[in-house]
Amino acid sequence: MFAVIKTGGKQYRVAAEDLLQVERVAGEPGEIIQFGSVLAVGEGEDVTIGVPFVDGASVAAEVVEQGRGPKVIAFKKRRRQNSRRKRGHRQLLTTVRISEILLGGAKPSKKAAAKPAPKAEEKPAAKAEEKPAKAKTAPKEKAAEPAEAKAEKAAKPLFTAPKGEADDLTKIKGIGPVAAGQLNEQGITTFAQIAALSDEDIAKIDEAMPFSADQIQDWREQAKALAQ
Repeated sequence: MFAVIKTGGKQYRVAAEDLLQVERVAGEPGEIIQFGSVLAVGEGEDVTIGVPFVDGASVAAEVVEQGRGPKVIAFKKRRRQNSRRKRGHRQLLTTVRISEILLGGAKPSKKAAAKPAPKAEEKPAAKAEEKPAKAKTAPKEKAAEPAEAKAEKAAKPLFTAPKGEADDLTKIKGIGPVAAGQLNEQGITTFAQIAALSDEDIAKIDEAMPFSADQIQDWREQAKALAQ
């Protein structure tokens, strides 16, 4: 006998002893759960179709594992708009084993597996006694030094701004007022500076600022014409 169930906005054709991975449903491993949204049930050519669900039909399943699916990366970039967004997502999933297909409002015959006995109280107590002996204050004092050093590096601009009047960097296509301000903060204030950027300088800007290497190379070509 087979059944077609609906869960998590998806439909699955299941039979007894099938191992299935579905969208997260509540339940601990070993617990018996029921899927009440049965769209069809039958055996061979004798199939009952629900409208939309079959009355009194359900599918019992045992929760095997609660987990998460593989990470899916969503990356969006707008060319020459200084906009990049990267997000990761891992779907919550539940692995179940189909126990039986029930008709006429029947209840599952299989009971939930017995939960493991709690651990002895002596072990946690022993661990609690060991923790104070391992605690040290010296690492905390050392950890503050790298944090301060990082803060100083972050505050230091990438380049040294030349003396004299700054150029209007917004004349370069692709550099708006916000981008121009960010470049000025990093010591880039003139067309000549941008025109003279080396490939190493471009890689440094790409790593530290929200601009891609392709963008900066395009700005460099435009700056060469403006700097003349």
